[in-house]
Amino acid sequence: MEISMDARTFSLLFFLIFSTLASSKACHPIDREALLDFKHKITDDPSKLLHSWKVSSDCCTSWEGVACDGSGRVVNVSRPGLMSGNDFIEDTYMSGTLSPYLGNLSSLRILDLSNLKDLKGRIPEELGKLSKLTHLFLDTNKLTGSIPFTLRYFSQLEKMYLSDNLISGIVPPSVMESWTSVSELGLSGNALSGPIPPTIGKLVMVTKLDLHGNNFTGRIPTGFGNLKNLRYLDLSENQITGRIPQSIGGLAALELLYLNQNQLTGRIPSSISGLDSMIFCRISENRLSGSLPPSIGQLSKVQRLILENNKLTGKLPASIGHLTALTDIFFSNNYFTGKIPSSFGNLLNLQTLDLSRNRLSGQLPPQLAKLKSLQSLDLSYNPVGLGRIPNWFQELRVFQMMLANTAIEGELPHWLSSSSVSKLDLSGNALTGKLPWWIGNMTGLSFLNLSNNGFHSSIPAEFKNLSLLMDLDLHSNKFSGHVNVIFSKEVQTPLGHFNSIDLSSNMFTGPIEDDIGGRPAMSSISSLVLSHNKLGGSLPKSIGKMTELQVLKLVNTGLSGMIPEELGDAKELSTILLSRNKLTGAIPEIVINLKELKQFDVSSNRLRGRIPHHKAIIPVSAFKNNPGLCGNPLPPCKHF
Repeated sequence: MEISMDARTFSLLFFLIFSTLASSKACHPIDREALLDFKHKITDDPSKLLHSWKVSSDCCTSWEGVACDGSGRVVNVSRPGLMSGNDFIEDTYMSGTLSPYLGNLSSLRILDLSNLKDLKGRIPEELGKLSKLTHLFLDTNKLTGSIPFTLRYFSQLEKMYLSDNLISGIVPPSVMESWTSVSELGLSGNALSGPIPPTIGKLVMVTKLDLHGNNFTGRIPTGFGNLKNLRYLDLSENQITGRIPQSIGGLAALELLYLNQNQLTGRIPSSISGLDSMIFCRISENRLSGSLPPSIGQLSKVQRLILENNKLTGKLPASIGHLTALTDIFFSNNYFTGKIPSSFGNLLNLQTLDLSRNRLSGQLPPQLAKLKSLQSLDLSYNPVGLGRIPNWFQELRVFQMMLANTAIEGELPHWLSSSSVSKLDLSGNALTGKLPWWIGNMTGLSFLNLSNNGFHSSIPAEFKNLSLLMDLDLHSNKFSGHVNVIFSKEVQTPLGHFNSIDLSSNMFTGPIEDDIGGRPAMSSISSLVLSHNKLGGSLPKSIGKMTELQVLKLVNTGLSGMIPEELGDAKELSTILLSRNKLTGAIPEIVINLKELKQFDVSSNRLRGRIPHHKAIIPVSAFKNNPGLCGNPLPPCKHF
């Protein structure tokens, strides 16, 4: 959970200015001593946030970030590492520890030492003496240790953020139940453990509660249902188990619910219908099972519904069609069955519909053609048995169309040539025929996956017009013709430079042209997979110019000649697979000692000589069937 930095800064600056104007007495000596001791424990202050804190000046009138009341007692200490104004943003840090003397600031109401990045050590127990404290911001530092029991004396606390530190241990129940005035509580991004205290149900004033990114275990306390003012609840990225309690339906004011990345089990309770203010709901990455309750259709304000990566079963409730405010549905990787309800056609604001990796079947409802706002449609890995892509798909204006493994047959429909699709995945189907010349008209394509189909043509010359294409996967087809037509594709700098190419398991021919590494489309490629084609020729030296290349796979491609030393100039290479070719000569030392190299295989070639000393752990199988190779991990050399 994040609070608006501008809003926080404005309120604190207003309080600071008002308090300074109201001050009429010199700074109290106890408060001066406490602040000077805090400064003394700061070991590095590069932006001089504490430069004005001098013994010779008055802390109420001359010290930046300090404000006093009319009696000269300090009420506000605000020296955050991130400050913003109308025309500036200051981002800095301070190193050091928190002084226990801060506990002597008995009139302090606001303490903001957030975003200083390098405050270390424990939260002093003495801070518990700050009985008038209303705002405590220590987030985004490196504080360690546990939450002190003494913080239970914060009876007037309204907002507290300890997020993004290294705080560990349990949250003491007696501490939690004392914060009855708190409206915002942020403990996220720490190493807190144990169960969420059941006393959390006593925080009846809380509107924002963020506990995500810790190690909390146990169940969600039923007492959450008492938090009638709660608008923001984030318990994600923990190890919470058990069921979602029925009492959660009592959170009528809740607008955001994040329970994702836990170990929740059981059904989604029907009481979820009580969350009639909810806008964002994310319960993904759990072990939830059972069918969706039809009452989910009563969440009239919900815009994002994210339930992916669970074990949900049954049919999709037709009542979801009542959720006309929905913009995003993410239901992938569950066990939903049956047809997609025709009522989904009522979701006119829907932008994303992801039902991939389920067990949905039956004819797609043509009512989906009404979804004119839809930008991303993913029905991949469902046994829907499409046969052919329905013609009403051309009425959609989607940018992403993913229909992998949906039993599509025949040729690509011509209407795709005039579509606005940017990401197209039709892999794992039974498409056949030629890759049509009009593919070059799909100039908005940035991602194209036609792998695992039955295409059997060469790549048409018009392919060069795909100047925005960055990811191409054509593996496991029967494509033929010269491979270099793909590498010669046009670009629209800075877009259209390949990120990945997979042409493996086809019938492409070569050789790979010598200047492949100098082609504009290849300048920033990270993965090049050409295995199991009839390329022949030698490995071009210019591949070394591909400075961002990480994966190079050229297994069984008929390569001959030597491994060029220039390949070692591609410093990011982590995978080099060149097995089952006709490569000769020695293994270049610079190549086998690439810093990022994790996987290397040159087996079944005609290489000779001593295997250079290398740091990467490479198995003996990666060098086998090269009669002329010797040296670790093969038998020792006798003639070199």
